[in-house]
Amino acid sequence: MSKETSTVNIRELAMQALIMVLEENKTSSEVLSGVLEKYQYLPKQDRAFFTRLCEGTMERAIELDYVINQFSRTKTKKMKPVIRTILRMGTYQILYMNQVPDSATCNESVKLAKKKGFHTLTGFVNGILRNIGRNKKNLVYPDKEKDFLSYLNIVYSMPMWILEKWSKIYTNEQLETMAEYFAKESKTTIRVNTQKIEKKTYVQLLEEANIYVKDGIYYENALVISGYNTIQGLPGYKEGYFTVQDESSMLAVLCGGIKPGMQILDVCAAPGGKTMFAAALLNGSGKIIACDVSEHKVERIQENVSRLGLTNVEANVWDAVEFEPEWKEQMDIVIADVPCSGLGVIGKKSDIKYNCSQEGIHNLRDIQRKILANVSQYVKPGGVLLFSTCTVVEEENKENAEWFSKNFDFQYESLEPYLPEQLKESTAKDGYLQLLPGIHQTDGFFMARFRKR
Repeated sequence: MSKETSTVNIRELAMQALIMVLEENKTSSEVLSGVLEKYQYLPKQDRAFFTRLCEGTMERAIELDYVINQFSRTKTKKMKPVIRTILRMGTYQILYMNQVPDSATCNESVKLAKKKGFHTLTGFVNGILRNIGRNKKNLVYPDKEKDFLSYLNIVYSMPMWILEKWSKIYTNEQLETMAEYFAKESKTTIRVNTQKIEKKTYVQLLEEANIYVKDGIYYENALVISGYNTIQGLPGYKEGYFTVQDESSMLAVLCGGIKPGMQILDVCAAPGGKTMFAAALLNGSGKIIACDVSEHKVERIQENVSRLGLTNVEANVWDAVEFEPEWKEQMDIVIADVPCSGLGVIGKKSDIKYNCSQEGIHNLRDIQRKILANVSQYVKPGGVLLFSTCTVVEEENKENAEWFSKNFDFQYESLEPYLPEQLKESTAKDGYLQLLPGIHQTDGFFMARFRKR
């Protein structure tokens, strides 16, 4: 890490961001992007340090508390939020950031506690972190053979209730693969806008800017990138050469079977990845109406529409459970990527696993059903409804797809014509597919295709 200037203390920024996310339940993506936007002028190295420290501490919070509690009589639950956060950050640096000397971590943590007015607790902070540093190679974790779920709970910082829930559906091997995938540093996937630039040419631009780039796995115009400073600073951002979108989301759009001239409705569309891809597949023809529930969300769609120079997209503020008579039986395709628990994208937004609850999942399942019941009215006879979520929970996925097929005049239709060979799995021909993180090289994602009778 570069020397911190007298005006900006990177660890203090990280502490403030972590308190907002882990103590006040703010969303990590908004908090971190807000800080990085405000401090754009900081050197790339400092911004990278801030991001890694925040994301790592959030990702590993359960493990960090477990380790701290081995050395502290006062358990993390009973600590003041500032002290708990300073100790979590310090422990993360000691265990996972080898480039930072343990002594520097201890010193900076003590300074931070002092700066925040906790003079009497500086010895406490110093003692615990120095103890962890001395004993980091001899830490004791739950026994994998004797208590598999406790092992996953601590080693991968996955809440126990989620593991217990998933253990009823998935094998131990699948569970560990998913947990391990979530704990890895997530890469960014983008879709090259081939209406504006050839993929090969864009790869050259990225490589010239010293950005690590490799091909996606499932879609020809997908790229996986890392080692960049900001998305807005990437070559071709203003020119609309790409959009950020996971391959799972690209696959869902491909499963719509979009053809030029179609009329498409994308509900719950922000920030617009699916809308932009659908517009590209229409190749300037037809029309897409992209909607979301708030002005702020629709502005994000409009920004992308304007950046990519799309002329066949109309963005509206609209609640997907409200009936819109003008759209009745007007759409060739309705894309319903509905609100969900997000338990398939924990690798990118680790705060989700701490804020999610079983009650929340039941509420979301009911909202999804209301949306599906409403938007199904807009599909033309013979048209397609595409239902998708970014989760791996059956109540929100397969059970809702079954409910929809039983209660509405729609039937499942095979996904096989739209998928790459390696994904033509048993259920794809039945009209749905569950992508599992780590088992498939994407976020956790569910998609189902229905044809209106």
